[in-house]
Amino acid sequence: MYRQPLILTRLQSELPMTTSALYLDYAATTPVDEQVIEAMVACMGREGHFGNPASSGHGYGQVARQAVEQARAQVADAVGAPVDTIVWTSGATESNNLAIKGIAYDASAQRRHIITSVLEHKAVLDTVSTLERQGFPVTWLKPDAQGLIQPQAVQAALREDTLLVSLMLVNNELGTLTDIASIGALVREHGALFHVDAAQGVGKVKVDLASLAVDLMSFSAH
Repeated sequence: MYRQPLILTRLQSELPMTTSALYLDYAATTPVDEQVIEAMVACMGREGHFGNPASSGHGYGQVARQAVEQARAQVADAVGAPVDTIVWTSGATESNNLAIKGIAYDASAQRRHIITSVLEHKAVLDTVSTLERQGFPVTWLKPDAQGLIQPQAVQAALREDTLLVSLMLVNNELGTLTDIASIGALVREHGALFHVDAAQGVGKVKVDLASLAVDLMSFSAH
């Protein structure tokens, strides 16, 4: 007779959750900073900026809109980007989908080739795999012995019909950093577009889009 395994339940009951417990999965997600919680609560409460930012006909909407635009300016400043280029999404997964599919579905018949790597986050892997099944030719780069995607590998993969190169800045499992400055320069010189998944990078390493040949970048408050 089949019995439901109780291992997980036992583990949960045998491992006491104390304030001294060590959480070692910060690359996946982190506790919300107390300052962020305070800012969010201030916007959500009855005395806060709870109005619809799109409702500019009354004070509540105007105040909410000011809060949104202030946040947009702060994000733009953090990555060295013009304020009007910041697009809000629900998170990095949606951002990756929007960037990659947006470029692909707007492509001409002459440029449809996509370059990415086998190291990417599942949000990128699944998106590019979907496009590949739909007929987009894809080159899947493999890392070298150090777990890196080198600029030379990207250069060798570039083709006349290359539309987009999509690579991550910081790998979410290995912690390796991709040389997006060198790769971006190669991609731009070739006339293709460069998308960077920086979900694990922004806030941890310096990002200055003003000095990088990057066309689209996805990131979130991981």
